[in-house]
Amino acid sequence: MRVLRKPQASGNRQNLPEFVAQGFALPDARIPSLFGRINASLIWPLFVGKQRTIYARRVLVGALVFFIFAFCLLPFALSQKYTFAEHWPQFRGNLQNTAISLSPVPKDLKLLWTYEGGESIESSAAIENGTVYVGTHKSELLALDLQSGALRWKYATGDIETSSPCVKDGLVYIGDLAGVIHAVNASTGKGVWTYKTAAEIKASPVVVDDKLLIGSYDEQLYCVNARSGALIWKFRTNGAVHCTPGVLNGVAYIAGCDEQFRAIRISDGKELFQIASGAYTGASPALVDGLAYYGTFNNEVLGVNVTTRRISWHYQHPQRQFPFYASAGVVDGRLVIGGRDKMVHCLNAKSGKAIWTFATRARVESSPVLADGRVFVGSNDGRFYVLDFQTGAKIWEFNAGAPLSASAAIAAGKVVIGSQDGRLYCFG
Repeated sequence: MRVLRKPQASGNRQNLPEFVAQGFALPDARIPSLFGRINASLIWPLFVGKQRTIYARRVLVGALVFFIFAFCLLPFALSQKYTFAEHWPQFRGNLQNTAISLSPVPKDLKLLWTYEGGESIESSAAIENGTVYVGTHKSELLALDLQSGALRWKYATGDIETSSPCVKDGLVYIGDLAGVIHAVNASTGKGVWTYKTAAEIKASPVVVDDKLLIGSYDEQLYCVNARSGALIWKFRTNGAVHCTPGVLNGVAYIAGCDEQFRAIRISDGKELFQIASGAYTGASPALVDGLAYYGTFNNEVLGVNVTTRRISWHYQHPQRQFPFYASAGVVDGRLVIGGRDKMVHCLNAKSGKAIWTFATRARVESSPVLADGRVFVGSNDGRFYVLDFQTGAKIWEFNAGAPLSASAAIAAGKVVIGSQDGRLYCFG
């Protein structure tokens, strides 16, 4: 399946996944043509055939299946793997951590606004309902207007390092270095509930139905009720849980500092399996087509088959062997990941073979985001880079003058990223 394409000269559907360009992104996009087929094969015979009862049954069953798929199952399935144009509700954009935005992004980016946060911003922003949410080392969760950058509200937390907000059903969730999970009203900034873990939280939360999942440095993955904060279960590992869980088919996948990749059933917290990664990792696994992708501090990127429960491939740069701390973005049979070797790497997702690399001037701890045929990634060299997804060629850069270890958030044609000097930038 072809997902990201090189920019076209015109058209507002450029660079979308192939099924989007063909009309599958929105549930009703192919309704006219499908109804034509239904009419020809099912409805018309009702009035001309003798077996009206048989055709009537076909119509009812066919219509029921179609509407369930088009309006319920398809949008839900797509929302786990792709992030729709107006939204970026969590770290990596979606439950499978693929970091793909379906938002068109202007070809020639311009700085639209800057917000002075006062302290370092390593938290990656979330965007929902025209509002940007981000945490800061100033011990604040901020809500800003996406269009203007104007402050809507601020909420006092503990020091927020890399934990990034998750927005779901009118609440914003985030963790802090005091080990507290916060649930905040997304509109008013008023606290709704808190839950205290036994150590600092650097991981980002995700919400699946009514359950919030988040890791803590107390070596546990927590599952709490998203509306009340009541503990549902907790799962103990043998090391800090730094990553954001990847979620697929009712299972949470985590790659931990105990050097294990684990699959944990969300309904009851039962471990389904674990695979030795060979090194500890801080990256969040991306899940695509039966494989999980993440980097390790053994200077490798791994492709793990979650069906066979085996490592399918290892990637290590032949000359520059440094840890991979950033999380991967995956689409169109490729994954893109930043390394502490100062490079951005693009790999074949099936084989792990290198396709291209792009060199920056410092560590790349910012996790790449993919949109509109491009790769958006920050570097600790203080520059925000936009690369061509196919070739890795640099298209554009912005010199922020301070390390960019946060990851970008993309929604509604705008790109938001924070820097370690406390500034939050919005481009469009």
